[in-house]
Amino acid sequence: MKHKSLKKQLIAQFYHRNIQYLALAVFGALISGTLNLIISWIMQQLIDTASGAPGALPFWMLAKISACLIVLCAALFLLDFVSRPRFMERAMRQYKDFAFQKLTEKSISTFRDEETATYLSALTNDAASIETDYLEQQLSFITKTVTFTGALAMMLWYSPLMTAIAIGVTVLPLAAALLTGNRLQAVEQRVSERNRDFTSALHDCLSGFSVVKSFKAEKEIFRLFAESNQALEGEKFSKRRIKILVNMIGTIAGVLAQLGVFLVGAYLALAGYGLTPGVVIVFVNLMNFLIQPIAELPGLLASRKAALGLVDKLAAALEKNTSADDGKELSGLHKDIRLENVSFGYDGEKEVLHGISTVFEAGKAYAVVGGSGSGKSTLLQLLMAGNTGYEGNIFMDGTELRRISLKSLYEIISAIQQNVFVFQASVKDNITMFRDFPEEEIVKAIQRAHLNKIITERGENYLCGEGGNGLSGGEKQRISIARSLLKKSSVLLADEVTAALDAQTAYQVTSDILDLQGMTRIMVTHTLEENLLRRYDGILVLRDGRIEETGCFDELMQKKGYFYALFTVAQ
Repeated sequence: MKHKSLKKQLIAQFYHRNIQYLALAVFGALISGTLNLIISWIMQQLIDTASGAPGALPFWMLAKISACLIVLCAALFLLDFVSRPRFMERAMRQYKDFAFQKLTEKSISTFRDEETATYLSALTNDAASIETDYLEQQLSFITKTVTFTGALAMMLWYSPLMTAIAIGVTVLPLAAALLTGNRLQAVEQRVSERNRDFTSALHDCLSGFSVVKSFKAEKEIFRLFAESNQALEGEKFSKRRIKILVNMIGTIAGVLAQLGVFLVGAYLALAGYGLTPGVVIVFVNLMNFLIQPIAELPGLLASRKAALGLVDKLAAALEKNTSADDGKELSGLHKDIRLENVSFGYDGEKEVLHGISTVFEAGKAYAVVGGSGSGKSTLLQLLMAGNTGYEGNIFMDGTELRRISLKSLYEIISAIQQNVFVFQASVKDNITMFRDFPEEEIVKAIQRAHLNKIITERGENYLCGEGGNGLSGGEKQRISIARSLLKKSSVLLADEVTAALDAQTAYQVTSDILDLQGMTRIMVTHTLEENLLRRYDGILVLRDGRIEETGCFDELMQKKGYFYALFTVAQ
C-alpha cells in the first residue's frame, strides 16, 4: 500500500537531522542503566562491610567510589537535560512539519471531501500520544534493557542457584501483565477516534455560534457537545484504568516474587551456602531490574504498537485521494477558457450542469447570473479544478483542464469567495499570505485594492483578529483582491463576493474588480446593477444548469428573455 511508504517517511522525520541528539540521549540512557547497577553493587559492599562479612571493601574506598558516583550522576543529569528535550523537540517538530507539508500538497477537490477533524486530532492529541508512547518509551526501553542484562549478569555472578529461582518466579508478573497489556492498543485507537469526533463537534459548535444563538438552540448544542465530550473522556477513563490495572498487577506480582526470593535467600544464607547478607538484600534489589521490564514489556509493546498505528492512520489520510502532479505547465492564460458540452453532477445526485459550452476570452470581464440553484458556483468550482469528474472538456489555451499541473493551475487562477478567510495576523501578512514581495508591489496592490484608508488609519501591522473579526466585510474582500493582484494571476474567479455587503460597499467592491486590467475576470453575481452590468464584456445567464442566454447587457435586454425578467424583478 502506498501509505506504508509515507508511514516510513513520517517515522524517519523523528531522526532526520536529529542523530546527534539521539546519540547523546541514547548514551545517557545507557549510562543511566549502568549507574543503577553500580549503585546496587555499592549497596551490597556497604551492607557486607557493616556486617563484617569477609572480602568486603574498606569503608574509605567505598566512600571514594560513592563520591565519584555522585559526580557521574551530576554529569549524566546535565547530559540528559541537554539532549533528551532537544531530541524530543526536533523529532515532534519535524514530524508535524512534514505531515502539514504533505497536507498542503493535496488539491482543493480532494481536501474538500475530507474531514479536517482527522488532521486536527492527528497533529494534536495523536502527536502527544506518539511522543509519550513511542519516542520517550524508546529511551526508557534502552535503560531498562541495560539494567535487565546487567542485573542478570550480576545475579549469575553472585549465585547461579538464586538466579535460577529468581527467573522462575518472574514468570508470575510476566503472565499477569500479558493478561491486560494488549488491551492498551485497542483502547488507544478508540481514544484517537473519539478525540477526532470531539474536535469536529467543538469546531462546529464554535463556528456556528451565531446560528445557535439566533435559533435559541443552546441546550441542544450543549447536548451534542456533552455527548462527544463524554464519549472521549469515557474512552480516556478506560485507558487510564487499564494502565493502572497493568501496573497494579505487575507491582503485586513483583512484590510477591521479591518476597519469595528474599525468603529463599535468607534460608540459603543461614544454611551456609556462602551467601552474605549484602548479597541477599542486593539480590532482592536486582530483582526489580528483572521484574519491572518484564512486567512493563507487554504494555510498552502495546503502547508502541498503538502509537505506530496512529502514524499509520495519518499516513493513510495524507495519501488518500492524492495523485502525482505531472500535468502540463502553463505560464498564464493568453487566449481563452473554452467549455465544450460540460455536464456535471455531485456523487449520488442529479446533474447540476447540462451541456455547458461557452468561451471566456483572456483579459475580459464576464458576469455569470441566474436564479438560486442554477449552477453558477458549481461552474466556478470546475474552473478551479475543484472537481474533475465532469463530462465534456474545459480547455485553457487549448489544454484540457485535467491535463494541467495543479501547481501551475493555482498559479494562473485566483479565487475570491463570499466568505474571505482572514488569518489572525497583520493586514500586511494577510495581503502577502506571509510571502516576501518587493515593497513597491505591495504598495501598488494596496492602492489598487483601495486599502489605503485602513493602512493609513491603523497601519499595515494592524492585527485582523480571529477570522478577521477586526475588519468589515468590505475590507476583507479588498484584502482578497489585493492578494490576487499581488499574486499576478491571469484569471480571477469571484463567487458572490458582495452577497453579505451593503449596497454601497457591494457596488464599490465590484467596481474595483472591474477596474482591474490584464486579467480575465469571471464573476458570479446576484447584484443586477445596470451601471455595473454594462461594464462586463459578456454576461452568461444560467437556468436550471443550462445556458439560457449570453451577450452584453444591451443585447440581453433587447431580447426581452430570461435575463430581462431577472433584471426587471431586481429593480
